[in-house]
Amino acid sequence: MRLATFSDYSLRMLLYVAGAPDGRATIREVARAFDVSEHHLVKVAHFLGQEGLLANTRGRHGGLRLARAARDINLAMVVRAAEGGDLLAECFEPESSRCAIAGRCRLQRALREAMEGFYSVLARYTLEDLRLAPRLHGRLVRMSLAQRAA
Repeated sequence: MRLATFSDYSLRMLLYVAGAPDGRATIREVARAFDVSEHHLVKVAHFLGQEGLLANTRGRHGGLRLARAARDINLAMVVRAAEGGDLLAECFEPESSRCAIAGRCRLQRALREAMEGFYSVLARYTLEDLRLAPRLHGRLVRMSLAQRAA
């Protein structure tokens, strides 16, 4: 299983904001720190705001802040929301599945078990558990500033 880029960016954005010294960051800072498109991160920030994970403020003194404590942001919940459901294979979507053996084969059960195992491990962690060490966060900020100067 591979996380969608959207899920990856969601986790990275939350980690960056959680580690920001004043608890606030901008989309531009996150984009530069991870060398990703600001355009993509605008969508991520909007999504995380809708999910109640980020408080997004526009304007001169705006930016991104965690909408809840890092200890209250569970990774399984973030990934489930960002992934948009648990459709590992076509057979997980009964309305549109064209698989001739959907619902009658053992593969679906095995995949469902694997997915549940994946999420059960993620459920044991919160954003607080994975918060970036201040030195690492500082390194990301310095890299971001260096890119801005270049």
